[in-house]
Amino acid sequence: MIKFFRQSYAIQYVVIALMAIALWIPAFVSGKVTMGLNEPVIPIFNLVDRLLSFSPIAQHAFAFVLLVLETLIFNAIMVKNQIVGKVGTMGAFVFVLLMSLTVTQINFYPFALSVIFILLSISNLFDTYLLPNPEMKLLKSGVFTALASLCYFPSILLIVWTIIVLPIAKKGSLRLQLIPLFGFLFVYFVYFVCIFIFGDFNALLQGYVDYFSSFHFSVEGFNLRNIILLAVVIVPTVLMFFGGNNSGFEKTIAVRTKISMTFILAIFALLTLFLGGNVLMNGLIFIVLSILISYAFSYMGNTGWANLFLTLFILLVFANQYYFKWL
Repeated sequence: MIKFFRQSYAIQYVVIALMAIALWIPAFVSGKVTMGLNEPVIPIFNLVDRLLSFSPIAQHAFAFVLLVLETLIFNAIMVKNQIVGKVGTMGAFVFVLLMSLTVTQINFYPFALSVIFILLSISNLFDTYLLPNPEMKLLKSGVFTALASLCYFPSILLIVWTIIVLPIAKKGSLRLQLIPLFGFLFVYFVYFVCIFIFGDFNALLQGYVDYFSSFHFSVEGFNLRNIILLAVVIVPTVLMFFGGNNSGFEKTIAVRTKISMTFILAIFALLTLFLGGNVLMNGLIFIVLSILISYAFSYMGNTGWANLFLTLFILLVFANQYYFKWL
């Protein structure tokens, strides 16, 4: 199975599309409406949610189209940065699977909307590695991070990650590190000015005050089932990386650098799991795991045990979607 998705022919895309449709059928059947959060800190999500609130089918259809677009972007990022093979569809396969693991995830919710901006931010940051003049890429990375946080506020942590890993991606002056921060702050400046002119600025400020006053790290979102799910995904990923089971492919310094940046991103992804609510909706960890698993599968030598695990895992996911519905 792994070797199959290392290739890029029409049949691979057909299989991935069919898998995505099969995983999302329960969402369309359930007719479940989104939560309608209407929190001031996520205005882009609120706007889209209101526009689609006339129909649960419209919400799910929009979320599914988002998933398809995000899958294409993710796979393109993986191929462009040589994290997967030059013609591989491994990234697309892994991304669709991890972003549609459970019934909870096959809905329209803030993180699902923010993913597209998170991916664009990561892509622009990765691109700075070889550019002699990366200023515009850094500015875009900051802008996309801000837009992601306006969909799913904990994405704001990505601006901290960007500043931390920038010296790894591109050694330079303090000026370079300030560029993504400037792009980030510019988006919020425009947002606040628009609300000040056309909306209720005091209500907006109060919304942020209320959010931060109630903000705290906790384990309230965890239960035994999602802890087991996370362990089943995270533990094999770590073992694949440190088990020495690879094809001997010589990774370039650029690839190793971007994987190192991803491991640092994993720290921030783990932090978001403790921000309250259902941890499966704090899904930055699934983007990180998609990158690491795609990388490991693409350059793995002996794929026997990995194929067995992957087959059993896919069967478990489909069983949960159609029968157990535990998560």
